[in-house]
Amino acid sequence: MEESLQIVLRYNLQFFSDEKTEPATAKKIEDTRKKGQVGKSQEFAFGVELFFMFLWIRLFVGFMAGRFVNVFQWVYGDVILEFTSHEAHGISMDTFQGFVAQVILQIIIICAPFFIGGFIVAALSTGLQFRFKISFEPMKPKLDKFNPINGLKRMFFSKESVFNLFLSIVKIFVIAFIAYISLRDHAGELFALYELSLFRGVALVGDLVISTGLKISLVYMIVGIADLIFRKWKFKEDIKMSKQEVKDEYKDAEGDPQIKGQQRQRMREASQRRMMASVPQADVVITNPTHLAVAIKYDADEANAPIVVAKGEQYLAQKIKEVAKDNNVAVVENKPLARSLYATVDVGQEIPPELYQAVAEVLAVIYNNR
Repeated sequence: MEESLQIVLRYNLQFFSDEKTEPATAKKIEDTRKKGQVGKSQEFAFGVELFFMFLWIRLFVGFMAGRFVNVFQWVYGDVILEFTSHEAHGISMDTFQGFVAQVILQIIIICAPFFIGGFIVAALSTGLQFRFKISFEPMKPKLDKFNPINGLKRMFFSKESVFNLFLSIVKIFVIAFIAYISLRDHAGELFALYELSLFRGVALVGDLVISTGLKISLVYMIVGIADLIFRKWKFKEDIKMSKQEVKDEYKDAEGDPQIKGQQRQRMREASQRRMMASVPQADVVITNPTHLAVAIKYDADEANAPIVVAKGEQYLAQKIKEVAKDNNVAVVENKPLARSLYATVDVGQEIPPELYQAVAEVLAVIYNNR
């Protein structure tokens, strides 16, 4: 029983070893963005654009209507009169080109609010969902995009396809319901539409279309917000990493810890070799006597105070004493001074002023015995 249980546990651990359970790192998110993959919602962008389109119509309908009437009166008034006055001799090409240019200019002026507003809204509704970044990676051809099996899987056997189907059904029912409510409330006016004048009829239909469009686009924005939340969540889920991927990325960014440990070891060894090479030039080695060893050198021409040229404990302390003895460097036992020097002074630094007296006494003895 215990053996079978161990086999099951071993199998499960192996099975879940590559499971993507870790949130994506900053580097993974940036690399994904470089490929043009971001968490965005087309439904949200379309809802915002649709809402502002109808709002733009509501704000500029008077401007558009006035401009349209002026152009209509100009075309069917002055222009037609101009054409009929030249009927006998015909209209020159310059006159005709000037007429066409004026008509195009008026159309541009009428449509300008939509062009400008639509561009701004489209840029903001999409760009505010993520930081703007140009990427040509999505335009590159990939063979898996032409695989019909992968396409069918994405269409019928994925969470995204199920959510898209649900979202489409919701949108159809919501739009149909709002349109029905709006038409039902104005049914009497619509049935009497044929009794109204042209301008009143156009105004009534336009007002009904705009108000219905605003209601639909507002609900569409709410649906778009839900879609945006889902897309953001799905994007984070899709770019999750396994523990091994996080570990590999750390190795790539910071270097393999084992290699870095070997490098630090080599650096320590090189530093120790340089330090041991300085021991023969020392004036004295102060010991603990067996645990610590500190080599001191004093040259009044090079420094204002004695300098620690080497220090070590245990094995390294023994090596320092051996090198000192081999090169006739004095070795003096002074436990308090050795501990103070080892704890407060690094290799290559001058001793602190509070240790001047103690070190000076040791150096004086060494100099007198030479």
